[in-house]
Amino acid sequence: MKRFRTGDQSRAVALWLFLTAALVFAMVVVGGVTRLTGSGLSITEWKPIMGALPPMHHADWLDAFEKYKAIPQYAQVNAGMSLGEFQGIFWWEWAHRLLGRLIGLVFAVPFVVFLVLRKLPTRLIARCALLLGLGGLQGLIGWWMVSSGLSERVDVAPERLAIHLGLALLIFMGLIWTGLEAWNGEEKSRSPIGWSRGATLLLGAVFLQCLLGGLVAGAKAGFVYTDWPMMGGGFWPPVDWAKGGLAFLHDQALVQFNHRILAYVLLAGGTAYAIQAWRWRLAEGLGASAFVVAVALWFQALLGVVTLIHAVPLWLGALHQAGAALVLASATVNLWLVRRSQPRLFTSGPRSRGL
Repeated sequence: MKRFRTGDQSRAVALWLFLTAALVFAMVVVGGVTRLTGSGLSITEWKPIMGALPPMHHADWLDAFEKYKAIPQYAQVNAGMSLGEFQGIFWWEWAHRLLGRLIGLVFAVPFVVFLVLRKLPTRLIARCALLLGLGGLQGLIGWWMVSSGLSERVDVAPERLAIHLGLALLIFMGLIWTGLEAWNGEEKSRSPIGWSRGATLLLGAVFLQCLLGGLVAGAKAGFVYTDWPMMGGGFWPPVDWAKGGLAFLHDQALVQFNHRILAYVLLAGGTAYAIQAWRWRLAEGLGASAFVVAVALWFQALLGVVTLIHAVPLWLGALHQAGAALVLASATVNLWLVRRSQPRLFTSGPRSRGL
């Protein structure tokens, strides 16, 4: 019987991982819509197996509605909501959870099949197993997030939402990276350490910005201070420092301010990185990938401003969340290319010593 292929490439495995990454991307977007429509607390129970089925009869719908009426969000936000209106928010949350279950199946079943058929390169087995474990953990964190809004709050805790989003994006990055590894085979070379550090810093900053965006979403900070470039007519936001360190997580003015400032830093850093890559005329697609990241950052920043000044309409909010995932994907691919390639110079370029 064949052994696992060590250091080999597998296009089938790569396509499976890229498909799963696409589903995670869809999950992130649907999660954003679920949040923007206020649907996240409409299902008040966590039933990993039986919860896959929606209410099938009128009595089942009434039972689900009564459970929703027992939480603070109904009494303080949606009092008087009709059954039809409840069904509208229920379906978004149900679709979000169903997509999570689908992702679990799409990943777990082929993973087992590839293992049994010995088609999964040895060096990728542990990575895929880790991604599977993180997927299971994501389900637990999702319920941990939802539970924060069922008793004393009318929404979920912002920090829990940011953690939930952050783990989804980590899985997304891991799927893309591992898919690239499976498609291209084992690493052959490494880039100069300076370029690797620069690309890593850029990716880390993009990921941090996504987490800050999660805090903005959780605190509903996008609905306040909708002027730009000022905030309420001034530069410094009126922060309620009585909250202490929690102000960095819950204060609407501060979380939006932090999100804005890091956006400016990212624009400057990403643009400088792309200019430097182009200036050194890096081969192996590195200059092009740096340019793509810079363009994605500028597009996302402009989209963020438009979304803000229009007070986060549903379609713009969902598009902005999708844009964040795409920026993260481009930065992930850029780092992978940097770490896998030895930059070469065209004859007209200066000598590269890294960033």
